[in-house]
Amino acid sequence: MTAMHAPLPRRTARALALVGLALCAFAVLAGPAAPASAHAVLASSAPVADAVVPSAPGEVVLRFSEAVRLVPGKIRVIGPDGKRVDVGEPSVSGGTVTVTLRPGGPRGTYLVSYRVISADSHPVAGGYTYSVGAPSTAPVDTEAGSADAEVDPFLKVAIPVAKYVGYAGLVFLVGPVLVLALLWPGRLSRRGPARLVWTGLGLVALSTVAGLLLQAPYTTGAALSDITGADLRQVFGSQFGTAHLIRLVVLAGAALLLVPLLRGASGTADRVLLLVLGVVAIGTWPMAGHPVGSPVPAVSVVVDSVHLASMAVWLGGLVMLIAFLLRQADDRELGAILPVWSRWAALAVAALVLAGTTQALIEVGTVGALFSTAYGRLILAKVGLFTVVIAAAAFSRRLVQRQVAAEQPGRLRRVVGVELAITAVVLALATVLVQTTPGRTAEATATAQTDLPFSATATSDIYSVQVDVDPAEVGRNDLHLFAYTPDGRPQPVVEWQARVALPAAGVEPIDVPLLKLTDNHATGQFTVPTAGDWELRLTLRLSEIDQATVSVTVPVD
Repeated sequence: MTAMHAPLPRRTARALALVGLALCAFAVLAGPAAPASAHAVLASSAPVADAVVPSAPGEVVLRFSEAVRLVPGKIRVIGPDGKRVDVGEPSVSGGTVTVTLRPGGPRGTYLVSYRVISADSHPVAGGYTYSVGAPSTAPVDTEAGSADAEVDPFLKVAIPVAKYVGYAGLVFLVGPVLVLALLWPGRLSRRGPARLVWTGLGLVALSTVAGLLLQAPYTTGAALSDITGADLRQVFGSQFGTAHLIRLVVLAGAALLLVPLLRGASGTADRVLLLVLGVVAIGTWPMAGHPVGSPVPAVSVVVDSVHLASMAVWLGGLVMLIAFLLRQADDRELGAILPVWSRWAALAVAALVLAGTTQALIEVGTVGALFSTAYGRLILAKVGLFTVVIAAAAFSRRLVQRQVAAEQPGRLRRVVGVELAITAVVLALATVLVQTTPGRTAEATATAQTDLPFSATATSDIYSVQVDVDPAEVGRNDLHLFAYTPDGRPQPVVEWQARVALPAAGVEPIDVPLLKLTDNHATGQFTVPTAGDWELRLTLRLSEIDQATVSVTVPVD
């Protein structure tokens, strides 16, 4: 064997590993301050932001783009006098949060501050003002941490680092276990791979425990030192907490099954059970992240699980190759192992590409979001690096097919080292991605901030009704109606009727089916075929004899 094909020196391999780790740390720490990003959008509200209503409403309704969970004490409405006017705990139904207010609030400007948890376990914080009668100086919420969108600086670093540790642990655990179970030569010692597997298991467990502890201050907006037992119970009772607790239980069961496997004495039943536990454990990652908040959660959870499992099999197998097999196995053993591993790697990479592409299409949403959002740009960077990795993997596969690798393991080891160094960075980008607002949500946020739904108030002698139409454009529109008494308290309605028409274009009135959500809140949908000033006529029956009809003109673009 010539010097050019000599085995890769240990110090060179260590240098490659150190470079990979340094690049990982840089990619994680220099990425966007993702923990401050929220993954749900306040789509609309009643009263709407900056609105001036004739009388104090009896409730504030916040409608988010996806289902949310309340953070106790983190939704407040502050009156013009600086005092809270919300009463009791808000109620939540899916993405709609209703806050009951004290009746007869004073004239002036009110502040609504909120902090809730979106479906993918990320906090959504913000606030806005509305006025009763006429605007005044905006009040200030003096209660610390009410809806502060900032996250403790320590958490901004600790959360992505904890996630990266978990991904690294999966790589050291899944791929090596698969190789030991199906490809490891009987004459070789299992001591080194066993240490690698136990390290992987420990890293996943450490990441899981850290994730549970860090989630409490992350969701409440407090510092790590300020979390309470109630905060932790809130996390443990959430879907995020359930997924992490299941992962810890599965890891404990897997640890028992790994003992005989690492000694080379496990049976088929143990290996099948270990596979089942592995599938369950990997499924806990998407159940605590973006996939559960996607437009198609079932598809996203499955796709993300396949993506994660493929990554762990592929990279874990590469680690086993470069760290052990290419150093310890002889030519005959490598000649038998490498072709099998090459097929496995090709399948894992194919699954990785297919699953990653599907998930990216779901989360990015539009082609424009690839370039206009941080999430999209991270996807493009990941794809670029992954293309280089695929090229290196294809080259190593050719070496195996030409049987060069078995005769010159050092050459293959150099190629695998390049794969691992680059994929370490790709893994770091994946860590940042799971903490970054998806492209579809980022675009929705921009839309929500610039295109508020149509809102108006119509008044009769016996009630007033707030009308919200979203998006007030040609096509399907959402209609929300809120009824109030003349003095601003919620007005129970026995029967709701709504009709829309465009008299200028000869469009006859069209009935709008309405669904009663609460005593004073109804919703419906109607389709507008053409632009114009549409007339919306509303008839609200309050009792057997009390009924009135009002109308609102809705300009449709």
